[in-house]
Amino acid sequence: MTTRVQLDVRPEVAAALRAGRPVVALESALIAHGLPWPVNLETVRAADAAIRAEGAIPATIAVRTGRPTVGLADLELEVFAREKDVLKASRRDLAVAISQRRDAATTVAATMALAHLAGIRFLATGGIGGAHRPLTAAAFPLRERGRGEGWDISADLVELGRTPVAVVCAGAKSILDVPRTLEILETQGVPVVGYGIDEFPAFYVRSSGEPVSARVNTPEEAAALVAAHWRLAGAGLVIAQPLPAEAALQADELTDVLIRAESAAAESGMRGKELTPFLLGQLAALTEGKTVRANQVLVVENARLGARLAFCFALI
Repeated sequence: MTTRVQLDVRPEVAAALRAGRPVVALESALIAHGLPWPVNLETVRAADAAIRAEGAIPATIAVRTGRPTVGLADLELEVFAREKDVLKASRRDLAVAISQRRDAATTVAATMALAHLAGIRFLATGGIGGAHRPLTAAAFPLRERGRGEGWDISADLVELGRTPVAVVCAGAKSILDVPRTLEILETQGVPVVGYGIDEFPAFYVRSSGEPVSARVNTPEEAAALVAAHWRLAGAGLVIAQPLPAEAALQADELTDVLIRAESAAAESGMRGKELTPFLLGQLAALTEGKTVRANQVLVVENARLGARLAFCFALI
């Protein structure tokens, strides 16, 4: 006989869910592995504040000493922001973290899975994972990243194809093969919706040059699309809004530093779930912190939009 894993849904989040109030999940891998101290803690606190300002409840998700936890307290956020040995947990790693009573920071895939178990329908993050391009093919510009073969594909894409949670993001991380990522999402039946845009954003860059599958211009339009998708028994959706122009990098600037970062990764033999944090760290160093500042801005803006969508969806 199997039973569903016990979640520690904190009182504020549980009360909001019971009352049908909007709740927005936040991933914890961003805190533990995506941004440096103290920027990581500052960013998640700002995201929390943005969600509350829109009338929704933030719920950062992680595994605390083996217990899946929905709605970390501020002191717990600081623990994840400071600790160096927190497990980075995707969907496959949740059972390990639970059975070994580990602290684990959840990726988009793992956060989606736990959010769905808790009854949360919206998740805000920086950028989704996707298909990595081969590091030996580092010189291709953003619009030509479909070349070559590679097996490093994020579990985020599979989770989006099976779990009914809407993920608000700034597109896919700029280090990825964007055309291939979008092709996989299409195969998984995942709508890729541009918020106020016709082209898919690429995290630090406002546009990848690749088209989205649909465009919406208001939170109300986005919420209606999400509702229709779920009425058709659809699973996840990507709601992508670009980074504000004043914080974005230019495509040529990013391509130059990305080639150098990927060369360093190839020389180090970096792969798997350690590859993305390594590349993001290299980009931060090579751009003298410009990518870190961009990451902060997009996380907060996505949290704000996620709250607006959740609020509109609650009215449907």
